[in-house]
Amino acid sequence: MAQIRGTAGYNLGGVQDRFGNQGRAEATNDPSPLDAIREQTSKIEDFLDTVSEPVKPYVPAIGRFLIVVTFLEDALRIITQWNDQLVYLHDYRHIPWGLTHLFLFVNVLAMIACSVLVITRKYSDYAVFGLLAVVVTQALGYGLIFDLNFFLRNLSVMGGLLMVLSDSWVRKKFAPAGLPSIDEKDRKMYFQFAGRVLLIFLFIGFVFSGDWGIGRIVVSLFGFVACVMVVVGFKAKWSAVMLVVILSIFNILVNNFWTLHEHHPHKDFAKYDFFQILSIVGGLLLLVNMGPGQFSVDEKKKVY
Repeated sequence: MAQIRGTAGYNLGGVQDRFGNQGRAEATNDPSPLDAIREQTSKIEDFLDTVSEPVKPYVPAIGRFLIVVTFLEDALRIITQWNDQLVYLHDYRHIPWGLTHLFLFVNVLAMIACSVLVITRKYSDYAVFGLLAVVVTQALGYGLIFDLNFFLRNLSVMGGLLMVLSDSWVRKKFAPAGLPSIDEKDRKMYFQFAGRVLLIFLFIGFVFSGDWGIGRIVVSLFGFVACVMVVVGFKAKWSAVMLVVILSIFNILVNNFWTLHEHHPHKDFAKYDFFQILSIVGGLLLLVNMGPGQFSVDEKKKVY
């Protein structure tokens, strides 16, 4: 308004000053680097929306299934390796007999039941909190809570579960009569933001583990930029798609457990990592479907 009021009636909008410079109004119309990035990423997002149109209705279901697939695989692994699990918990973790059986049974039951509830969108709140409890109890029971890679991966899995929680709240269409909805709105916003932040911790673990090379440096740089964009919510959908592609390629090339011999010592570890990354990819797919939420640059720019 100040610019319009300052030039109104005096025909000064496009004239040059005595030194040959353009008027301030015209100079300020030059696009900033941030605007140029937004324009290019918007074109990419439009292209991705066009390409993904046939599968878009199925993205939420695929995302929810991928998020819980690591829990289903873990439950199956415990069942098929029941005696080995008991020996490890008793001999190495010094958990008394009986408690080892109870620990495994409760974990298997919780993982299967809560995973099915997440996939079918039934009692999602209780299912998510049940799976979060499984993550914490397994970290304590197996003594892996101080393992950095395990810790970062599980933070990312928790981020995916928080995205499931936000998705279930977004889909709720009712509100109790007479009660304000602002608290529910804020709760969804903050949980969605927390889910975005936690999802990127897997990539941090990837950066700080393994041997460095040219390819790893390039992937790390691209991934770092995408992670920052996801956290701040700037072109979050586009950056989440980039992370999905990077993690999927990395997962197939590095965690290819199907190429290892049945008795290979790293087969179980590779399988575990493979399905955990699938869970994080599922969380990113939910982010692509829902968007970054109100606590993000993408939403703030719509307001201003």
